[in-house]
Amino acid sequence: MNPERMYQVILGPHVSEKSAMMTEGNNQYVFKVAVDASKPEIKEAVEAVFKVVVADLQVLNVKGKTKRSARGRVRRKSDWKKAYVRLEAGHEIDFADIG
Repeated sequence: MNPERMYQVILGPHVSEKSAMMTEGNNQYVFKVAVDASKPEIKEAVEAVFKVVVADLQVLNVKGKTKRSARGRVRRKSDWKKAYVRLEAGHEIDFADIG
């Protein structure tokens, strides 16, 4: 895969209470990824960028929420995609060390 495409596929970590619990218990990380990214692309990008071995990968399309302004105008946030990445035993990603 093109090195430039790898950084276009992984947009960043998705930080939430649920993702923090999954990281501690299951060695599983959650990433916000490009909408047009496929499972093989995501797996290859995570393995290359973070130098880890991916054991399992699940992808989820998230629908954008509808928001209303004070004046009653309705807007819709963009749809996006997230990936649940489980790593092999002994591998981990330290986001504080990346830079």
